[in-house]
Amino acid sequence: MSALLEVQGVTQIFGDKRRGQVVALDNLSFSISDERPSFTAIVGESGSGKTTLARILLGFQSPTIGNVRYRGSDLHHASGREQETFRREVQAIFQDPFEVYNPFYKVDHLLEVPIRKFQLASGRAATRTLMAEALSAVGLRPEETLGRYPHQLSGGQRQRITVARALLLKPRLIIADEPVSMVDASLRATILETLRKLNQDFGISFLYITHDLTTAYQVSDNIIVLYRGSVAETGAVERVIKEPQHPYTQLLVASIPLPDPERRWGETVVAAPRTDAARVGEDRCKFADRCPYVMPICQETVPPLYRTAEDRAVACYLHREVETVLEGDISQAFRQYSAAS
Repeated sequence: MSALLEVQGVTQIFGDKRRGQVVALDNLSFSISDERPSFTAIVGESGSGKTTLARILLGFQSPTIGNVRYRGSDLHHASGREQETFRREVQAIFQDPFEVYNPFYKVDHLLEVPIRKFQLASGRAATRTLMAEALSAVGLRPEETLGRYPHQLSGGQRQRITVARALLLKPRLIIADEPVSMVDASLRATILETLRKLNQDFGISFLYITHDLTTAYQVSDNIIVLYRGSVAETGAVERVIKEPQHPYTQLLVASIPLPDPERRWGETVVAAPRTDAARVGEDRCKFADRCPYVMPICQETVPPLYRTAEDRAVACYLHREVETVLEGDISQAFRQYSAAS
């Protein structure tokens, strides 16, 4: 199966040897299929490396070690034509639905720029038609949206316009970094439903970056759980959320508030405090100081990814009786969805 996007052994280190180095991402490998649209969530608490990964995948920064390949070409050494194809086919939706706007321009400007740059339409009438179609696809009325300034629209409307902008270019992949965290709770479901609809109706793959396990479960096919730059658990979202196998994932799932009067919020206790970010040369399980099941081996070596089922893998020595994932490529644990599923 050919890959649209490949992440190969990506490690990102910040700082220097004199003042200390921090590992934001540690030897991460996975791929997004070019044949079947998928919806993959990347989750973890603050500082787990989610946004650093998004910046690398979008080409905003180069990894310290490893590479990112798009359609077989190294993203950071691609030709001008390959870069232009990448910029058109891979789009981003960011957290803040206001910062992407220039307050001195009407919202039309945000949509007109990519149409002009990529020559998507000739003439004002054709441009207007494209804009209207994109806005309608994300649930907005063009006659109520175009011609207005950003401050005249709600946060939910502004975020859906950024989705419409991405849709204009008919992308193959959208990287959405916390797209609903700054939107009212009443609008989150609407925006997420729009993203899922684009995935199903337009065949667009999504990488959905979030700290919210609840929304990840609602919209995703697969999930990657990051802890301090490393993969703790990955696989089909249904299995990982309903039956978490890594102690860190269990902790995350247990922290989700439930409408259960018999369950008190915060009753799940972690024995050890949270530690600092991962350091270069740390040769042990990063979760060892917080894990209630820690063993001597956890303090001595880094656990590999163990394949505990066909569609999941866990980096924990509690599962060392099963085989490991080949070369650490976590996409081997993704459930592959056909267009008919």
